[in-house]
Amino acid sequence: MTLEAIINFTVAGLLTYMLSFIFRMALAYFELKRQSEKILVQKSQAELNLLKSQVQPHFLFNTLNNIYYEAYREAPRTAKLIERLSDIMRYFVDESPRDEVSLSTEIQFLENYIALEKIRMRHEIDLDFIKEGNTEIRIPPMLLMTFVENIFKHGVDKSRSENKIELSLVQHDGYLHFQTKNRVYDLPGAAEHTGFGIKNLRKRLNLLYGDNFELNIINEGNYFIAFLKVPLV
Repeated sequence: MTLEAIINFTVAGLLTYMLSFIFRMALAYFELKRQSEKILVQKSQAELNLLKSQVQPHFLFNTLNNIYYEAYREAPRTAKLIERLSDIMRYFVDESPRDEVSLSTEIQFLENYIALEKIRMRHEIDLDFIKEGNTEIRIPPMLLMTFVENIFKHGVDKSRSENKIELSLVQHDGYLHFQTKNRVYDLPGAAEHTGFGIKNLRKRLNLLYGDNFELNIINEGNYFIAFLKVPLV
């Protein structure tokens, strides 16, 4: 096994572990934020600050930077993946606590996540991401993530070579339209976990927009379609 292969194997395992850890922290963060908006703002804010401190971002950033420079000399492609993971972590630490982020920041976050997920796939994925609109408009952070995360959890079969994903993000008439489409596979637990994620997303949308949003989930033959429409201020 070559040195580059060893580095790639080691870093792939590290990326998978750290990505899983970061998203568990993010889910905990948004659950606390939901409680703060609904019940006790000051108490929940203290819990959020404690949660953020547990991540110890400076240590993780410094470690990733050291790994990045070591990998860059032997495996530039692996170094790029480490850079994407670092960007995701910075998003969670710097951007996710904000009430709003720019659409460009959210798009970059999604693209970094997709790139890291793709390295775990045995075959190449046919992915089309359409983006139309002003990327400087502001939206709540991680508003679009549930759909994309569900695709890689339940809408991709790692053993197949014909996986296809379609993403569309369009600004139109004062609203942001986000749609995902992927094939349906009979994967264990898919319906249960997808429903849980969408349920939590709907709760958050109700807090943010009241009744002024659309969230539709459609099973269309062999395809699963998720559609979200939210107003832009």
